[in-house]
Amino acid sequence: MPDISHPLEILAAPYTPFHDDGSLDLDGVEPHAAHLARNGIQSVFVNGTTGECHSLALAEREALARRWIEVTRGAKVRVVVHVGSNCLVDAVALARQAGQLGAAGIAAMSPSYFKPRTVADLVDCAATIAAAAPQTPFYLYDIPSLTGVQLSMPDFLSQARERIPNLVGLKYSNPDLLQFQHLVHADGGRWDIPWGSDESLLAALALGARSAVGSTYNFAAPVYRRLLAAVGRGDWTAARHEQFQSARIVQVLIRHGYLGASKALMRRMGVPVGPTRLPLNNPTPAQEAALFEDLARAGWMAGGL
Repeated sequence: MPDISHPLEILAAPYTPFHDDGSLDLDGVEPHAAHLARNGIQSVFVNGTTGECHSLALAEREALARRWIEVTRGAKVRVVVHVGSNCLVDAVALARQAGQLGAAGIAAMSPSYFKPRTVADLVDCAATIAAAAPQTPFYLYDIPSLTGVQLSMPDFLSQARERIPNLVGLKYSNPDLLQFQHLVHADGGRWDIPWGSDESLLAALALGARSAVGSTYNFAAPVYRRLLAAVGRGDWTAARHEQFQSARIVQVLIRHGYLGASKALMRRMGVPVGPTRLPLNNPTPAQEAALFEDLARAGWMAGGL
């Protein structure tokens, strides 16, 4: 049984709120933060994949990070800011700003257009970004399904630990559980490896995960609280039930276009996140109706999960 004597840290990856015309809606941050607080979420991962980071201009990403820090100041909420970009100059600027704002941490995914060919190249990129906020904990964000960069993460830690003094771990959105085990045990368990695939959190927890980052924590936090409680009392049957509930909801959302569908779900819950930006799709009214019919069949009730 995994040791959960210390509660698993769950970081919700917030959606970027937009007005109906697609412009940034900074007023949407405060109700989103309040919604997460009501559901027991005390850490957020801003400007990541769920936040449509690569569809935002540099100034928008800076404004969004600033607003999250402002809204959560004094609320004991940890704000980790994703600063990765295909433009290293922009990534450095975002890292510097996050450090100056007092973010709890920064993370950066690999460049995904001109890609690093070797682990050493990736370390060079990460070291350049991390050095812009030397007092702020730094995570590499490994998400090969979107970056197309499939490099050894144990090798990254081995090469980066001396180059990046503020490196604390990896934000791991990679389904490779074999590699995950090596990361959890690397250097005597020194590194924080937040798990990024919500629909298989239970497997990662069994293998030693101590933290997790994901989008479904925005709208399905009760599922994961029940899952963790079940594990804590050794009830693996109940834990598997809750994990499968998560998996069913994720499958429905993927079938309907994940980000557009999940933003529609947030709006149904009263959280004003607005639409997605192109090239992502938003469901039509008829498609939304079909989405919620499928969610209901998957166990989603009017009040949530």
